[in-house]
Amino acid sequence: MTICHVARHDQRRELHSRRLKARLLIFIATATALSGGIDCAASAGVSSADSSVLGFKQWGLLAIQDGGRRKPIDTFAKETLIRITGRPTYTDKTGRKWRPNDFVLSALIETRDWKNEPMVLISFGKLKEQLGLDETQRRFSFAQLAGSGELQRIANEAQALKRAEKPLDRVQQEALGVSDRLTLLARLMDGNTLLIIPAPKNETGPWVEPSGWSKYYSAAQFARVQTQLQTVATAYVNGDGFNFSRAANQLRDNLRGVSPSIYPQERQLRLEYFYNHFEAFYRAIWCYGIALVILVTAHLRKRSRALQNIGVAVALVGLAFHASGIVMRCMIAGRPPVTNMYESIIWVSFAVSFFGMIFFARYRAPVYLLAALPVTLIALLLVHQMPIAMPSSIDPLVPVLRDNFWLTVHVLTITLSYAAFALAMGFGHILLWRYARNPAAARADAPMHFWLYRVLQLGVLLLAAGTILGGVWANYSWGRFWGWDPKETWALIALLCYILALHGRLAGWWTQFGLAVASVVCFLAVLMAWYGVNFVLGKGLHSYGFGIGGETYVATFIVLDLLFVAFAIWRYCTSKSAVAPVSEIEGERVAV
Repeated sequence: MTICHVARHDQRRELHSRRLKARLLIFIATATALSGGIDCAASAGVSSADSSVLGFKQWGLLAIQDGGRRKPIDTFAKETLIRITGRPTYTDKTGRKWRPNDFVLSALIETRDWKNEPMVLISFGKLKEQLGLDETQRRFSFAQLAGSGELQRIANEAQALKRAEKPLDRVQQEALGVSDRLTLLARLMDGNTLLIIPAPKNETGPWVEPSGWSKYYSAAQFARVQTQLQTVATAYVNGDGFNFSRAANQLRDNLRGVSPSIYPQERQLRLEYFYNHFEAFYRAIWCYGIALVILVTAHLRKRSRALQNIGVAVALVGLAFHASGIVMRCMIAGRPPVTNMYESIIWVSFAVSFFGMIFFARYRAPVYLLAALPVTLIALLLVHQMPIAMPSSIDPLVPVLRDNFWLTVHVLTITLSYAAFALAMGFGHILLWRYARNPAAARADAPMHFWLYRVLQLGVLLLAAGTILGGVWANYSWGRFWGWDPKETWALIALLCYILALHGRLAGWWTQFGLAVASVVCFLAVLMAWYGVNFVLGKGLHSYGFGIGGETYVATFIVLDLLFVAFAIWRYCTSKSAVAPVSEIEGERVAV
């Protein structure tokens, strides 16, 4: 739906009555259900009682078909609110905080004037400037944006370029995103997104909104569902928590009863609902942050072994939360969590901490955790703060990814190599910081350089294996082993960079300090293969991983990191200490 369609749709909506019965009609979808007698208090007013006190668990456990997947309404509501506002909750003009399920029900029944609520996200400043909007404001109303002729023009141009498979600039990309948000909000207020009526037999058959029940079922089959829909809506409007939860639970049972072979099992719905509210990755963020503070304190106090053990224990708890989130996501999706940027980041960040813990157990060196935890923490915070650029939705796989064997062996191997290089990058930062502070002491610390060397070896082994397996999969899927696709090319560039770094150290082309510099600088090639190809270039056969956003964060990180490396090199070159570098064989002997 284009901006023009949204504007015409908005004009048509103005013709509808503002009475509550019409609002309930959008949700319940049949006059028969409404004629059963709605509470007089509800039908007399134009706004509901305070719904924020209601318990939405039973409602959230209802199944809905959305994005090609059957999921709980709780998941749909959260994803919808994030897509529209950029946040999992929304605070309106009156200061009331709306939870996802509450917002979706209110929009369906229209207990609030949502089209005039400033909630549609526009994050790109140039688009706001071009539309003549307040650049200090991040969210705008449906009515304000749907009536913008300039937004309509930009979106139409972007659609034409997209159909012609021509590149879009950032303004056009953002305009398409805003257009999608307006369309989603319009469809939500019309009830067209409420696909809760299951197909009778076909698993891939389209579900329908309540008004389309006659497509699949007779009046006798659907009578109980109609009654429960009415009861849910009435209880919500009246703020009746007991009847709302009971009716939602009965509605779910009735919907499962009309199509038991198609409706998701209760355990599936409850698992995904628990995953949504357990927030395992958010809990892991807190544990990793606390563990990092404790370990840094223990490191500064030198001989505080007890404090170090506490830090390691808290990090293990964080790792357990992180792992539980990944396991639940795998159980929900039925595949490894590596098919989009969000999933690859949570997986790689887990592997970084896991590798750090393994190396710590092998060498009893807490510096591995000091290198791993900041990388993991920053990665998780990044996906937590950027839900629009990296949505957490679990989407159906594109055809090329539907072979679970190759998805597992190739993609997991590649992403594990990213984790090893990310750990080496964190390790390299610690070493460069030590060189910047005291070059002489850093040169003399042979075990640190040996430990870094081991992590780089692991990364090269995994990346080489993953690249070869990717070629085998490409031959299986596309009929050629290698095609110089941007993703393939940058994976090869990253591999060659790290091989050069390791070979140069063995050949004596540079010292241990050079290897520390390489561990940081070479990660930029990984960053390009991982993020740049998907979010900057946006070309190639790996289009299922493409996205937009985050360029400012990544560019800022690269600039600051290169400045830090330059400072460390300057400190190293200007140092007057004359400590001879220890050979690799001597370093290994000391480390072991």
